[in-house]
Amino acid sequence: MLLGYIYWETLHYLETRTDMQLKQQVTYLRGLDQEHMLVALNDYVILERTNYNAWGLFDANKKWQYGDVLQFPAGLKIDSDSVRMPTEQVISGPFAPATSKLSVIAAHLPGGQILVLAHTTRIAARVGNIISHAVWWGVSFTLVPGLIGGLILNRGPRRRIRQIESATHPIMRGDLRQRLPVSNRGDELDRLAAIVNDMLDQIERLMGEVKGVCDNIAHDLRTPLTRLRSQLYRVQQELNEQDPHASLIERCASDVDEVLARFRALLRISELEDRRRREGFVDVDLGETLERVYELYAPLAEDQQLQFELESEPGLIVQADPDLLFEAVGNLVGNAIKFTPVGGRVGLMVQRIAPDLAHIEVADSGPGIPEEQRHAVWQRFYRGEGNRDASGHGLGLSIVAAIAKLHDFELSIDGHGPGTRMGMNCPLQPHRETPETA
Repeated sequence: MLLGYIYWETLHYLETRTDMQLKQQVTYLRGLDQEHMLVALNDYVILERTNYNAWGLFDANKKWQYGDVLQFPAGLKIDSDSVRMPTEQVISGPFAPATSKLSVIAAHLPGGQILVLAHTTRIAARVGNIISHAVWWGVSFTLVPGLIGGLILNRGPRRRIRQIESATHPIMRGDLRQRLPVSNRGDELDRLAAIVNDMLDQIERLMGEVKGVCDNIAHDLRTPLTRLRSQLYRVQQELNEQDPHASLIERCASDVDEVLARFRALLRISELEDRRRREGFVDVDLGETLERVYELYAPLAEDQQLQFELESEPGLIVQADPDLLFEAVGNLVGNAIKFTPVGGRVGLMVQRIAPDLAHIEVADSGPGIPEEQRHAVWQRFYRGEGNRDASGHGLGLSIVAAIAKLHDFELSIDGHGPGTRMGMNCPLQPHRETPETA
């Protein structure tokens, strides 16, 4: 914009100077007789090297008499200021200048004749070309290095944003010990990361306090409840079967057993949320794990007259705790068997769905889970509207969710009315050749 302003101001100044020179020429030529005026005009044209000049002398009727301007330019006013006119409108032929416009002025001479002067300045054109080239070079040396420099400078923040994004994934999976990376630059990203890290410190502290209180309550109550259960057992042993209080004592002992089972499940979930257990992970074959689950739950499915099927793909290896993985799949199968009516079907399957991903699925022909309840079933103590009277304490799927979270597995629920498909996506280990495959 600055160079463009300089270009416009320079051309305006040169055009103004040209107009002044034309007026001075007309004033000078008016004071000469015709013979000396013609000599002066020819000498001015011949001696002028920098600029181009042309002239024409016309009678009172605008008929050509002398000069290289052969016809009176149409629309040119006499005894007025100079105007810009197209070159072909003023002069044509092989001697016409290589410029698009000329400054032209017309004036009456004392003898009644009309003098037309045309002028162009090559200095103005040259200066315009220089400034135009300067504009293009300036744009080139400004925009191109600016864009390249911007891309180079942008790589650093983008790399740091990717690092921050990678650091947030474990946090979203529940690992509150993870913190955002902070560099030594002290810029806006570092200040934002520091604020988020302080917030995570407070959240981790508060979550630890809440978790500690819940665990302590469950642990402290488990001891007196265990003593109560023992005392009820002794009383139950002392009473004979005909005693009317025997059935009451038995129901009380059953209620205490259910409360203890809930406390044990809560403590189990708290134990699974400790990600330090990942240090004991080993290679586990998903096909073998599902076969063990199938062997355990096949008699139960047969007792409830259910069709229990297994589809397993060999060679699917994951990094996991084998006991916890067995427990998670077993809870899913047990949950499916419990809610499938007599004569229904339960399917257990594992297959590779991507080069580095396996999918475990437990499908049943039960009543299904409405879509609005699928997220809530993983919460502690949650029971669907139609399952309030079912046995259990509502923590089986919560344990499955805790185990999946510990292993970075992804849970999913699909299907409703009738049937439910509960899936678990498991990242596979890179292929390793085993003695069997060798």
